[in-house]
Amino acid sequence: MTENEIVMESSIAGNTTITNKTKKRHINIPVFMPHLGCPCMCVFCNQRTISGKQCFDERSVPDIIEAALATAGDAECEIAFFGGSFTGIDRSLMIRLLEVGYKYVVDGRVTSLRCSTRPDYIDDEVMDILTKYGVKTVELGIQSMSDRVLASSRRGHTSEDTRRACAIIRAHGVTLGGQMMIGLPGSTIADEEETARAICSLGCAEARIYPTIVFAGTKLADMTAAGEYTPLSVDEAAYRTARVMRILDDDGVKILRVGLCESENLHTGEYIAGPNHPAIGEIAASILYYEDICSAIDSEIAGGADVAGRCAIIYVSDGAQSKAAGQRGKNKMMLAERYGLRDVKIKGGAKLSPGKRVSVELV
Repeated sequence: MTENEIVMESSIAGNTTITNKTKKRHINIPVFMPHLGCPCMCVFCNQRTISGKQCFDERSVPDIIEAALATAGDAECEIAFFGGSFTGIDRSLMIRLLEVGYKYVVDGRVTSLRCSTRPDYIDDEVMDILTKYGVKTVELGIQSMSDRVLASSRRGHTSEDTRRACAIIRAHGVTLGGQMMIGLPGSTIADEEETARAICSLGCAEARIYPTIVFAGTKLADMTAAGEYTPLSVDEAAYRTARVMRILDDDGVKILRVGLCESENLHTGEYIAGPNHPAIGEIAASILYYEDICSAIDSEIAGGADVAGRCAIIYVSDGAQSKAAGQRGKNKMMLAERYGLRDVKIKGGAKLSPGKRVSVELV
């Protein structure tokens, strides 16, 4: 479904009415502060590489914001302080940056501010400052809820720090986002599923999922070269990401992004290994669609339907057609082979019940 399309709403009587209700595009204006505020260097992290910036120039912040607003049109904009641990930087610098951002909130040019930080750099004093200057969302670098994995990754905090930080953020009425990683050193699918369940239970409304990439200049690069760490393949990362997405989706947690942005991971010569794929989120989503379609067809078979030689029409919501079909139609081909189907068609625009991705008609 496109974000600006007319919303179709059904009345209780079953008639369809058309409203002019539209949903504005939402844009984050990222202000990157590579590695500022971080007390340690995690094995996977070289923020100077990921953001493409070698230093942070405070004076450039208004220009960054103005440039983004100039092309934003009528989008709803939010200033996002990303890249380092925002609440761990020098306190006077943090407040100056908040003051710059808050002027745009007061002027009505942006709706709010958001920031990313570490669990061990959250307390009531920090949250009082953030809320004073219009911060409505804090994204917490949870990464893993396994203390074993956190130690192997040299995160410098524990899962208990994460639980405490989440409780404090929510107590201040701020939207909580959780960032987690797939394929960290020593991490298993079970560890990642437990992290996803914790993101849900700790009250996160949003989440980002980052399959681990090996960048030059990191401890992880040394570990990879020494055979101490084996990066995930794209297929492995997509499957493990799908397992996490299933948990988050089922709990209603909004998945903001899967994988790094183009500007974060494609600097020439910096990427070494790992599941660096621009569509890894879509690949993972297509796995879920395949599973749900199979479940729907299996239900038809259990009810006595003979599917061999028939055409399966798969109904999905608008915008989900490519995910349901799979990369290069992979899902359609696998479904046809698995069930002996004559044809598989994907149709968008379906009105599905909450929590349901697909419905299937056999003809």
